[in-house]
Amino acid sequence: MSNVMSEEKLRQKLSVVSIVAGGLAAVVIGLALMLWRGGGGSASGGPGGAGPGAGRASMPGQAGTAVIVGQVVRKQFPYELEALGTARANEAIEVTAKTSNLVTVIRFREGQTVRRGDILVELDGAQATADLAQAEAALVESKSQYERSVELFGTKALSQAQLDQIEATLKGNKARVQAAEARLSDTIIRAPFNGRVGLRRVSVGGLVNPGMVITTLDDTSRMKVDFSVPEQLVAALRPGLPIRAETNAYPDRTFDGTVASIDTRVDPVSRAFGVRAIVPNDDGLLKPGMFLTVRIVESSKEAIVVPEQALVPEEGRQFVYVIIGGKAEKREIRIGRRRPGEVEVLEGLAANELIVSEGADKLRPGATVQAVAAGGGVDSAR
Repeated sequence: MSNVMSEEKLRQKLSVVSIVAGGLAAVVIGLALMLWRGGGGSASGGPGGAGPGAGRASMPGQAGTAVIVGQVVRKQFPYELEALGTARANEAIEVTAKTSNLVTVIRFREGQTVRRGDILVELDGAQATADLAQAEAALVESKSQYERSVELFGTKALSQAQLDQIEATLKGNKARVQAAEARLSDTIIRAPFNGRVGLRRVSVGGLVNPGMVITTLDDTSRMKVDFSVPEQLVAALRPGLPIRAETNAYPDRTFDGTVASIDTRVDPVSRAFGVRAIVPNDDGLLKPGMFLTVRIVESSKEAIVVPEQALVPEEGRQFVYVIIGGKAEKREIRIGRRRPGEVEVLEGLAANELIVSEGADKLRPGATVQAVAAGGGVDSAR
């Protein structure tokens, strides 16, 4: 029994010795491998190789992020805007009747140019004429009676109250005549302004009701062109600013006009202002409803300009990276007008400051930068 216990203890001691010896061997091998790598060896066994430690050793001395750096400049920056507009007649109405009546005469042709006051349609006026005649007869009688009453009042044969009543009847008959004249006038439909009539919607003998469209009338001697501009550009617009409009209907023709008015409210959905321009249309080429491409070009004025690719948009705000002491500092700016490749800066930058004109997407605030070259319309950083 004692011999068995001795053999068991001996095996346990040998196991412990084996574990310790294995651990020491692993430590020795690890130290040897570290010394071998530190001495210039590589994983492939060749001298001068770039092992994993080589890259980390060179980190403290590496150059900054390579970006294109430029100098902010003040330059001539013409204002140019392009928008899609809709042509509208200077004046436009739908010709309708005030009362239910029969059409007796049509005095216009489709597409005809008419003058203000020209008769377009005549309605049945027999009843209105009879009512007017009756009212006029009553007025003649009341006038005669009033004149006799005045004479009687002068002789004290008529009281003041009686004279006042007769005078009131006279005034009532005058009002009835005016009402009858108005009803008779409603049977004659005239053009309220100069223009061109559209398609005829009624026929002689047809019954028209109030609000029923008989035809249309448009004054197209000049056209209103309505379009929208973003709210950040509305400050550059003013009445009288020249515009140039084009349409696919006449690809070789341009139409010149001027800005007439700017809406007082911004659209809450599009965040844009409505603008209306007036374009002469003496030859009648433009029609209501046409789509027009509107271009506005203002005379050049000086502005601080940066390349469009220098902008770093974040949540509706605009930033640029400014180079100070070899490091990139992120700064918020307020932009204005745009044109291809360039943006006007209203606030946040001054002339001659250095900014990252290309490569800003690779940076973080405070990063060290290495200027590679200039680009995008700014001067070289020196």
